Amino acid sequence: MIELEVEGMTCMHCVKAVTEALAAVPGVAGIPEVSLELGMARVEGAPDPEGLVAAVKEAGYRAQPLR
Repeated sequence: MIELEVEGMTCMHCVKAVTEALAAVPGVAGIPEVSLELGMARVEGAPDPEGLVAAVKEAGYRAQPLR
């Protein structure tokens, strides 16, 4: 599981946009959580973390892997 800090989400539309962006990354098996309140996302599978960050950036938000 990969956890990302996601910045810039302000509403549920933002959560949906981030979820859809992450789901499109090759290697993603599931997205159990994108939390507006915590500003984070959890991704299952074996995607490239930099691919996840790039997808979130393309959707208009900022992200970085947690750890």
